[in-house]
Formats: sequence, C-alpha cells, structure tokens
Amino acid sequence: MRVLTRKRIILAMAVALATDAVQILLGPLGWTFFDEAMDLVAMVLISWVIGFHPLLLPTFLVELFPVVDMAPTWTVCTAIVVGLRRHASASPQSTATSTPPPEPTSPVYSETGVREPPPLREPKPVQGSDRSVG
Repeated sequence: MRVLTRKRIILAMAVALATDAVQILLGPLGWTFFDEAMDLVAMVLISWVIGFHPLLLPTFLVELFPVVDMAPTWTVCTAIVVGLRRHASASPQSTATSTPPPEPTSPVYSETGVREPPPLREPKPVQGSDRSVG
C-alpha cells in the first residue's frame, strides 16, 4: 500500500474527475472503445498513484455499461478508496498515541514531569571590587 500524501490524493482525484468529465461530455454512447480505453487508463493511473484497491475493479466493470458511465463513478470510487486508506492508516497510530509517555527518570525533571532549570551558580567576585558603595 502506498503512502497517501496530499500530492498523490490531488493527482488521483484529478485523474478521476477528468475521466468522468470527458465521459459525461461525450454522452451516454461515447466513442466506440474510447470510453473503455479511458476507463482502463484511469484505473491504471489511479492504482499507480494511490495503490491498487479492489473497489477499482467493479468501477471499471460498471463503466462498461453505456448509460452508467454518465455517473461520476471514478470520482466517487477514488474518494471512497482515499477515505478507507486514511481510516486504515489512522487506526494503528491512534492506539500508539493513547499510551501515556514513559515516566522521566532523570533527576532534572520535577515530579510533574516538567524540566527544572539547572541550579544557579554563585557569581565569582570580580578582583579589585573591594570598594564599598556609599
């Protein structure tokens, strides 16, 4: 599974939106085999950008029916796959962050876990400063 970055999501959605827009503009009958070739290219590009997901296969098959390709199926499918991938990648991280951080063992930490400043040092007397002010 590929890592979903903002750039990959935008690119996958752009491919899906462009494919759906062209298919809607061509009408329900489209051009012979051009719609199918666009669907194949869309599935390959989306799989390459965000990684393959089984939902892409039924979308490809549904797009073979002449009237169904008037619906924005690639856009909806890509949005669902992105949502599922985000949800799947967020689940393991949420369990990892729910555990409390380890207790500090260093003596420079206070009991509340806040780091204390280092102890102040006594200033060294400056030589020749024996004069009294007054």
